[in-house]
Amino acid sequence: MPKVKFTQTFLLSVKPDGGKGTWWSDTQLHGLRLYVGAKGKKTWYVGYRRSDGKQSHHKIGNADLISIPDARLAATDFLIALARGEEPWRKKEAPVERMTLGAFVERTYGPWAVEHRRSGSETVAVLRRSFDWLMGRMLEEISVQDVEAWQSAERRRGLKPSSINRAVTVLKAALGWAVRRGMLDVHPLARLERLREDTDARVRYLSDEERARLFAALDERESELRAARERYNEWLAERDMPSVPAIGEDDFADHLRPMVLIALNTGIRYGSLIALCWSDIRDGVLTVRAAASKSGKTIRIPLNATARDVLERWRAQTGGSGDDLVFPSPKGGGRMSDCRSAWRAVLRRAGIRDFRWHDMRHDFASRLVMAGVDLNTVRELLGHAGLGMTLRYAHLAPEAKLRAVEMLD
Repeated sequence: MPKVKFTQTFLLSVKPDGGKGTWWSDTQLHGLRLYVGAKGKKTWYVGYRRSDGKQSHHKIGNADLISIPDARLAATDFLIALARGEEPWRKKEAPVERMTLGAFVERTYGPWAVEHRRSGSETVAVLRRSFDWLMGRMLEEISVQDVEAWQSAERRRGLKPSSINRAVTVLKAALGWAVRRGMLDVHPLARLERLREDTDARVRYLSDEERARLFAALDERESELRAARERYNEWLAERDMPSVPAIGEDDFADHLRPMVLIALNTGIRYGSLIALCWSDIRDGVLTVRAAASKSGKTIRIPLNATARDVLERWRAQTGGSGDDLVFPSPKGGGRMSDCRSAWRAVLRRAGIRDFRWHDMRHDFASRLVMAGVDLNTVRELLGHAGLGMTLRYAHLAPEAKLRAVEMLD
């Protein structure tokens, strides 16, 4: 049986061999099989060894309706049940209660996602926010036409195709979960197509002038916080009350400035930054653990002199060590929830518009590319799985293309 990594490109292009049915085996998940019938029908199976030692196949379903990730999950569930000594092919599913999308999210899928997925709470929030109009609809009654009409309405409202696609991906994943657990016979949105996205993805970075204004605004904020602390201590002294610790001239006034400097000099995502522990910083390298990274993979970022100096000063000031959070909540420890209010105030003070916290990641990558760093190195520093996401910065290095064609002279 030939082996190949199952991809969407392969699935669309594979055909019967000489008019005969053919089997294919997945290199990524041992046991997952694809059968392409003589007339081109494609069906997922999972291969397993029976108790008598003979090989057998269990049908998962139509490959035109079940996506590759869903097929891998179904095969994994089957093989896990088999390893537990169960006989999943003999199971008779009890009749499943018909359920609205709202009940499904609240009682079944939502609790599972929160418990088993790192972004489970956000998943549930997206479903509630984007598809509140579907919550009273039975799962099997959700149609491609309904969602396409919603896509069109959201486009007219000004929502970007990429944002719409992300919401639809969440909904399709939830319904795929229902299919794998027998709550739906077929995926109602299997044939729903993604909207075409703008290939010129947003790349917002700071100009030299904006960068200078940002640092000036941060300096002004630090001075104001330091002066406010001094005035407060004077007020306390006048009332014979104990003072609070003063902010030293070499200390950071609070967490915002060091967080901004680390984000600008490492490209780390906000969620990974607030999950960072002191034990993740060692020998001049910042490690984003797999559990704290969006990709689910460990990312190692060498620290430049600026980032090293900031972290050394912040550690000396806060006394953090080991598994302590580098940037805990100023309200009494624990993970920080949000610092957007302070960030927006600094941007207003600096006169910088249309620049989100996440754009500091674009700024980091853009400066690297403009400095001549190759795209693959930028990809590794950002933690992108492939070059596709990193290619959005390619236009910032026209010199590289010029050097390439000059090689022909």
